[in-house]
Amino acid sequence: MIVAAVSFIFRLLPHPANFIPLGALALFCGTYIKSKWGILVPVAVMAITDYIVGWHSLIFFTWGSFLLMGMIGWWIQKRKNISRVVGGTLAGSVLFFIITNFAVWAFTPLYVKTMAGLVQSYYMAIPFFRSSAMGDLFYVGVFFSLYEVASYLIVKYRKRQVIPVQNN
Repeated sequence: MIVAAVSFIFRLLPHPANFIPLGALALFCGTYIKSKWGILVPVAVMAITDYIVGWHSLIFFTWGSFLLMGMIGWWIQKRKNISRVVGGTLAGSVLFFIITNFAVWAFTPLYVKTMAGLVQSYYMAIPFFRSSAMGDLFYVGVFFSLYEVASYLIVKYRKRQVIPVQNN
């Protein structure tokens, strides 16, 4: 919930375009929340913040992209290692880029509805993809590292708290 709260706050604060922790939140929730419903946490954060910053016509594509990123987290959950976390993060960033920019091309008047218009849509979004992927990698690094360190310290603390049994 702390990670969700941080993601909520960072989405509302001024930030470079697309450099937000929502993709990382989706991957984190998919990986660490054992319930299948955990992937709805980033969608809830998006819904609340979209209500505050303004609804748009492509919300179901953005929200759906975050659900898919959460599903990548399910895959990582049982096979967690650094390379899978980094690969899953990049895969999620690419999925978000492909899905949302296809939606921009298909459902807004910004680009002509030809193959050239689709290519232009993706080309114009490259700076946003760069920022989004860097944000995803940064926040995944922070969230996953803090969680793993905290888990390690908790286990270590609990082992120290074992009270030896005294023989009478």
